[in-house]
Amino acid sequence: MNVPIFKNLPEDTLIKISDVLEETHYQNGDYIIRQGARGDTFFIISKGQVKVTQKQPNSNDDKFIRTLTKGDFFGEKALQGDDLRTANIICDSPEGTTCLVIDRETFNQLISTLDEIRTKYKDEGDDRQRLNEEFANLRLSDLRIIATLGIGGFGRVELVQIQGDSSRSFALKQMKKAQIVETRQQQHIMSEKEIMSEMNCEFIVKLYKTFKDRKYLYMLMETCLGGELWTILRDKGQFDDATTRFYTACVVEAFHYLHSRNIIYRDLKPENLLLDSKGYVKLVDFGFSKKLQTSRKTWTFCGTPEYVAPEVIMNRGHDISADYWSLGVLMFELLTGSPPFTGADPMKTYNKILKGIDAVEFPRCITRNAANLIKKLCRDNPAERLGYQRGGITEIQKHKWFDGFNWEGLAQRTLEPPITPVVQSAIDTHNFDQYPPDADEPPPDDLSGWDATF
Repeated sequence: MNVPIFKNLPEDTLIKISDVLEETHYQNGDYIIRQGARGDTFFIISKGQVKVTQKQPNSNDDKFIRTLTKGDFFGEKALQGDDLRTANIICDSPEGTTCLVIDRETFNQLISTLDEIRTKYKDEGDDRQRLNEEFANLRLSDLRIIATLGIGGFGRVELVQIQGDSSRSFALKQMKKAQIVETRQQQHIMSEKEIMSEMNCEFIVKLYKTFKDRKYLYMLMETCLGGELWTILRDKGQFDDATTRFYTACVVEAFHYLHSRNIIYRDLKPENLLLDSKGYVKLVDFGFSKKLQTSRKTWTFCGTPEYVAPEVIMNRGHDISADYWSLGVLMFELLTGSPPFTGADPMKTYNKILKGIDAVEFPRCITRNAANLIKKLCRDNPAERLGYQRGGITEIQKHKWFDGFNWEGLAQRTLEPPITPVVQSAIDTHNFDQYPPDADEPPPDDLSGWDATF
């Protein structure tokens, strides 16, 4: 199929267009388009054929112009704004004709958001380039450790400064190579590095540089000294509607950025949301993220039990819609203090997830609009989830629960966050739990070379 107005569109756009094309069937002799009528739809023939006729001046007869068959298209001018039809198109197959149809509004929405994304990408690429250049010559020996910010599965996250620069600090995540190999996480770690080194979004923690030696891999990242959202939730018990709305909106912005690049996150939970010193939330820890092939699914089982979508549990293959499920779970946990699906062990939790959100009792503190959004995000069928349908993630932003929310202010970072953390200096760690120094023996060397490109 060779549609000129689609010619310069990237493949992922074409796949998106094919997703929203609606199949329509016409009987033999049906007028699909009448000359002179107004119209805003474009058609591609997927089965059968049509004949094109035109009224002749000073005559009642229509003149036969040509036949169009499978793969041909008509009505493309309607997408560009000319809405007067210049010919008749009549179904001309005994068994009928099937067309794929898209209307101007849907088409423009897709194309304009894609244009916007394209111009945005370009500026971001330049910014990212500058960051990479700034840290290009930095060596591991230039960093000094100030304190421990956290302890994870593979090692510690340390607060560090570059020697001779006390104005700023960084988070250095160090991971034991031998342990990564033991738990077979090599692919996840390499993917995390690759995905994070391309990221340039205000709602995602930035990775500046990676290092490695015989025992460890290191990732030098932006610090968020406001602490984990989980700690604040634990201390406050639960958040009100407005506070939850702000944090959920930050995640929506991060997902918008990731999903428009076909990246699925898969590890949403309050522990992976860090507050920067202003009080804005950033997504951290991309160990489970994956760049999907356009319109393809993935089958890896991963994530935190309470946040896992049903299709992941059932091993049916999943894609970015699994992230929308977890967004609904996050809202519920922020509003109530605990996630909607919890059990004494993961199996019990999974059983509750498979019973669905409708089996969950919603406490009084969840407003009607919030409950409505959570239920629309946590639909059992991934294709029915809000965010995954025709309007994409903007459908979430347009939901009643977000009425009056200042998205522009959020993106420009002029909106006042609900909680402003106290951060005295670039090395103030009081918003994090205290950790004792590392008492473990150093891990064994790993020189097998699987991390050559890290």
